[in-house]
Amino acid sequence: MGPMVEAAQPVAFGIDIGGSGIKGAPVDLATGEFADERRRIPTPERSTPEAVAGVLAELVDSFDLPPHVPVGVAFPAPMDHGVVRFIANLHKSWKGVDLPALASEATGRQVTAVNDADAAGVGEQRYGAAQGRDGVVLMVTLGTGIGSALLVDGVLVPNTELGHLEIDGHDAESRAAESARERHDLSWEKWAERLQRYFETVEMLLSPELIVVGGGVSKHHEKFLPLLDLHAPIIPATLRNRAGIVGAAALAASGRDH
Repeated sequence: MGPMVEAAQPVAFGIDIGGSGIKGAPVDLATGEFADERRRIPTPERSTPEAVAGVLAELVDSFDLPPHVPVGVAFPAPMDHGVVRFIANLHKSWKGVDLPALASEATGRQVTAVNDADAAGVGEQRYGAAQGRDGVVLMVTLGTGIGSALLVDGVLVPNTELGHLEIDGHDAESRAAESARERHDLSWEKWAERLQRYFETVEMLLSPELIVVGGGVSKHHEKFLPLLDLHAPIIPATLRNRAGIVGAAALAASGRDH
């Protein structure tokens, strides 16, 4: 009678690969909650595909998962159906690597791979701030750079790089990322002026019906989101640093590579 229980509680395993840590947890797909405690392993200093694949296997093996449970990996680079297009903050030998094939070999499981900002957007749309919202939903993470995820009726439009729009002669993230606020020691009001220019440009191009703002700074949302004057509601993300794992797991369950 096992399968009936599993149908009631579908689980997928989500992994979020970052420059400093690789984090993973099984996700209850009915709720978006972790089905077990998250585990973190430091990213290997020489973060080659082989070294990272070893960590993925160690992470997955440290949980007692039935063999059919799929794995979703959120990865810090644009992906072309699972193939890494270029890489900034891991070892340069990642370029051109088929991540699902590599990770599947390492873990012995079906693996789906997705860009980390896209994974966070899917997490927020399925289980977080944008839950149940159809239409055009834009998730933007404000951090060292600006990451973006665009969803239309719950379907991801993969690999958008809306942090790199050129606005007023500048790469947008060089002026509006959270790192720019810190670097230039901007007040919340001054930074909000830059965000206003950024978001009104994105609105002009895409007319989103809802904008979700993530990144560590989103916990201070009351200091800057109310200063923005946009057509769409703009709201803080709710899953915070769980979003990548949860979104990757949700995409693994639907079995798509982006």
